[in-house]
Amino acid sequence: MVDVQKQIDYWQTSSNEDFAAAESLLEKGHLRHCLFFAHLAIEKILKAHVTRQINDIPPRIHNLVRLAEKAELSLDAEQITFLRSFDIFQLEGHYPDSTQILLDSKDAQEKLSKAGDIIKWLKAQL
Repeated sequence: MVDVQKQIDYWQTSSNEDFAAAESLLEKGHLRHCLFFAHLAIEKILKAHVTRQINDIPPRIHNLVRLAEKAELSLDAEQITFLRSFDIFQLEGHYPDSTQILLDSKDAQEKLSKAGDIIKWLKAQL
């Protein structure tokens, strides 16, 4: 049997570590990697929610909207749009032949800030 609280704690801690890595990568100018880790941080906090909802280990998927649906979270249209658009950074990190987005530091900072806002909201919901 799965220790649900232990799994939730794991996903939360891992999310925190990945977001800290994203911030560090931004400081170093590694913009694609920064947003890849930000996506990972959101994905993991969503997996904490899924774990709580299903009382089991979450599925091995990366799609943020699908994870939110599995967690049965009530997201507003703006949050859904952001999560859907943010999935591109997971694809870029895994699949080099995917569409590459040109970023500058300001754009990456804004996206990281929005990711941080979503993560804070998701943590408050746990």
